[in-house]
Amino acid sequence: MLSVKAKLKNVRMAPRKVRVVADVIRGMDAVEALHRLFLLSRRSAGPISKLLKSAMANAEHNHNLKKENLYIKEITVNEGSILYRWMPRAFGRATPLRKRTSIVCLALSEKIDSEKLKEQPKGTEKIQTIQASGKASEKMGSKNVMQKKEPLEKGLTDEEKPQPFDVRSQGKHRHIQHQDQKNKKSKGILKKMFQRKAGM
Repeated sequence: MLSVKAKLKNVRMAPRKVRVVADVIRGMDAVEALHRLFLLSRRSAGPISKLLKSAMANAEHNHNLKKENLYIKEITVNEGSILYRWMPRAFGRATPLRKRTSIVCLALSEKIDSEKLKEQPKGTEKIQTIQASGKASEKMGSKNVMQKKEPLEKGLTDEEKPQPFDVRSQGKHRHIQHQDQKNKKSKGILKKMFQRKAGM
């Protein structure tokens, strides 16, 4: 399959911080990855979203690919050149500062090969859409006939119809428990005297 590559050099961010965003969108659909990057609050999400838009534009302009059929096949973040700076400290000392940079490499590929779709006859085309969860759903070109479903409760009597769920029916309330205790017949003088301790 054809893969479209794009590269972003000398990003003034540490690779450790850029890899956090790259791990989020790896393997996702290109369009869905753009929405995910828009919602991320990381500073490195901005340059990566620009790189993704550039790769999608290259695929559409140079190879006539549809952006809905693209997914992120590979994304790597490597360490670029380091800028050394110095910071003055006490007693005439100087401590080094390392300004790290990153190199982001992105590769997009097709979910379904466009050449195979062209070879199929028009009446039997199947379009597969791979979701982020990894499940694939097939959409046929023919129109699905909607069947009217009759309600299940139409031929049932009032007793057979499902009754609405009532929480109070699951257990006895406190006032019902007291009423049951009053209705019970007390046996003997001892049970009358120690009614609370006996649990009557």
